[in-house]
Amino acid sequence: MHFLKLILRNTLRHKLRTGLTVLGLVVAILAFGLLQTVVDAWYAGAEGASSTRLVTRNSISLVFPLPINYQERIRSVSGVTGISHASWFGGVYVTEKNFFPQFAVDARTYFDLYPEYLTLPGDMKAFRADRKGCVIGRKIADTYGFKLGDTIPLRGTIYPGAWSFTVRAIYDGAEAGTDTSQLFFHWDYLNETMKKAAARRTDWVGVYVIQIADPDRAAEISTEVDAMFRNSLAETLTETEKAFQLGFVAMTEAIVVAIRIVSFVVIFIILAVMANTMAMTARERISEYATLKALGFGPRFLIGLIYGESMVISLAGAVIGIALTFPVADQFSKQMGTLFPVFGVSLDTVYMQIVAATAVGLAAAALPAARVARVSIVEGLRSIG
Repeated sequence: MHFLKLILRNTLRHKLRTGLTVLGLVVAILAFGLLQTVVDAWYAGAEGASSTRLVTRNSISLVFPLPINYQERIRSVSGVTGISHASWFGGVYVTEKNFFPQFAVDARTYFDLYPEYLTLPGDMKAFRADRKGCVIGRKIADTYGFKLGDTIPLRGTIYPGAWSFTVRAIYDGAEAGTDTSQLFFHWDYLNETMKKAAARRTDWVGVYVIQIADPDRAAEISTEVDAMFRNSLAETLTETEKAFQLGFVAMTEAIVVAIRIVSFVVIFIILAVMANTMAMTARERISEYATLKALGFGPRFLIGLIYGESMVISLAGAVIGIALTFPVADQFSKQMGTLFPVFGVSLDTVYMQIVAATAVGLAAAALPAARVARVSIVEGLRSIG
């Protein structure tokens, strides 16, 4: 108990210096947690993917669609228990800043493949009955204030023209990581409208979503589906939903790597600041440590004092920084709107913040502790601090 009191008294001997060091640690731990949360948000789609869903797309690029008549042929593959399709719409709501994904889907089958999208049975029935209806996620509804019965106007880019959809259902996520920033509407409505404007662009879909019974057969079924359309005008590439999502992340991998590097640079900088603080502290008290040695206290006791003081400062900064990470991340998510579909501080991020703070505390005390352990009593008493 006396040892702990001594550590706390040493920590508070220079309140301004200790306070500024703790403030620096708070900022560093907060920035580290926020940047790691941004990285997590990048991978949220892959983390939320199901092992029982496959995605089939055009083998050349996602830009090229697939014929609608592939659907029944894929359904006949052994091990396939369900199939639906989705097409990227790419509309603009008021301005380009209001980005959220929009998909034209097979309303009869699509939501059966995504049980994590939770809607009221009556609302889903209303959506399926209204060909100009749409289903939106809770995040879109909260961000733009949409409610059931509202009309959402969209300016088409891939499919030119002015489009409008009536909100018939709002879905919530079964888990915190479920993406609720999407809008779904009837592919039939899109296809029929395009028949009048551009007939050659009809009866195509963006991707097929395949439900399989056994995840262990994913590779086998993917190979069989792709073999079915080999040497056709639209060859396919079938992969797991997670691999499909990671493909998007790979397109922006340089950004993710840069964010990771910056997050660790922040920790390195605060380590240098913390090490300087502890070095100054040990140098100023070198005569006191020599006196303690003369009174019979061993090097272990002195090393414990220095490591204890360093850890108290580090953990104080970590506790405050971690506590602030949650409200700051929440505000950041609100400011970003639907740009990051899933944005939340994970438990892994908190663990990384704790480990980073602990590492800073231990590393910053290493050199001062080693010097104090080696210094002789005579040399220490000659020091003027």
